[in-house]
Amino acid sequence: MKLIVLIFSLLVSLPVAAFAAESPLKLSLSEAIKMAAERNLDVRAEYYNPAQFEADINRNRSIYDPLLLLDASYADETTPAFTSSASVNGQSSDINASLSQLFWTGGTVSAVFNNGYSNSNSISLPEPRSWQSELGVRLSQPLLKNAGRENTEAGITISRLSKYASIEHLHSRLINTVAQVRAEYFKLYSLREQLQVKKVSLELARKILNETKARVDAGVLPAMEILNAEFGAVSREKDVNDAEKALSDQLDVLRLLLQLEGRGEIAVADPPMRELYQVSEDEVIRRAVNRPDIKELKRTLEINELQTRVYGNNIKPDLRLLASAGVAGRDRTFSRDMENLGTFDSPYWSIGLSFSYPIGNRAAENDYRKSRLKTEQTALLIKSLEEGATKDVKAAIRGVATGYKQIEVAERGRAYAEERLKAFIRKNEVGLATTKDVLDVENDLANAKNNQITALVAYNNAITQLWQVTGEILEREGIHVVEGDADKLYTNTR
Repeated sequence: MKLIVLIFSLLVSLPVAAFAAESPLKLSLSEAIKMAAERNLDVRAEYYNPAQFEADINRNRSIYDPLLLLDASYADETTPAFTSSASVNGQSSDINASLSQLFWTGGTVSAVFNNGYSNSNSISLPEPRSWQSELGVRLSQPLLKNAGRENTEAGITISRLSKYASIEHLHSRLINTVAQVRAEYFKLYSLREQLQVKKVSLELARKILNETKARVDAGVLPAMEILNAEFGAVSREKDVNDAEKALSDQLDVLRLLLQLEGRGEIAVADPPMRELYQVSEDEVIRRAVNRPDIKELKRTLEINELQTRVYGNNIKPDLRLLASAGVAGRDRTFSRDMENLGTFDSPYWSIGLSFSYPIGNRAAENDYRKSRLKTEQTALLIKSLEEGATKDVKAAIRGVATGYKQIEVAERGRAYAEERLKAFIRKNEVGLATTKDVLDVENDLANAKNNQITALVAYNNAITQLWQVTGEILEREGIHVVEGDADKLYTNTR
């Protein structure tokens, strides 16, 4: 008895489990947009660009990393003597260290500690064996070319502006992705609704076929009418198959866009909006000139202007202030040499200027001219993009207004087609219309229903287009770009 109960419970639970596994995913528009913003591969890949520019920023900051330099050398030389047959033998070694630091002024300060040892049998040297050391500070400060923070930190600033530009490009990518999600979401709604229209049309065609067969059997209609009815049913079966294929293809498109796993059905939870969308032309134009793609180009203009100033500075002569100060020591042994160094009995200092300038200086001048031309070109591109944005906004506003009117036209067309079909059905019942006439009129009704669905989706796509050209679609859909997400990619990379 227990075994029978167990088998019965399994037989009952299996269909339920299968139904649960195959139950459609009810997806709202906001959920779909959020999934795309978080999962879409193109969007995720775009986050890597700001992360790479963050690496460039920190790399260029390395100009302020202190530079430690250590070097050691040893030499053994034998020199023939001119006055005697004996040769002069000598050995020397150097052990030097320095620590250099760049400052925002463009100048470099170095602390040096040099040690040298020499040993020779030359009679001309008062001390054939001696240690000589130096402890001091050296300064090299540019006064014209490469002077100042802007020139020193040009690489850091360019990397930072490039990162900001890449974030604006990320905004543009998200705008296009969100707009695509809205379009594909409403397309799925449209295809599913059109499939239902075609299924209803198929059911009606089959009903007409059955009624026609019965009336032919009763001798009311000629046998030719069956062929017309069968053709109408078969053609509608093909329409249903084509619609099912288009729906399956669209489901794959949406799954790829949202990175959804599995092959289950997706149910549209939010139908397209039907209400009139009010818009202020002046306000949306003001929004459009601050679109991310325009802001990205403005960042590029900032980079070009900075490079122009740097290239202009490079035209100047290279005039440097050179200064050094320190103490020196010398003795036969290293320990006495260090003692002499610590007494500060042998100080030294120097100051001077170094000047260099290439005659003609064509390289620097042409770099500057090219940068000026590039800056002016970018400014013109920004102006062109702003004017194009204004044109796009006006066209999108007209598209919204036209789309709303098309909905009203499509609704009137459907109402007319429904009344016309009712009239032809009544005519067919009294023999005033053929089966083909009824099927043709029913096909007109199906087209009218599809036109109504298409008009509704086109109206919502027009609204999407308006939000896209103004750049406000992310704000409308509650999507925000967090710079820290890109920084985490940089931080977590090892």
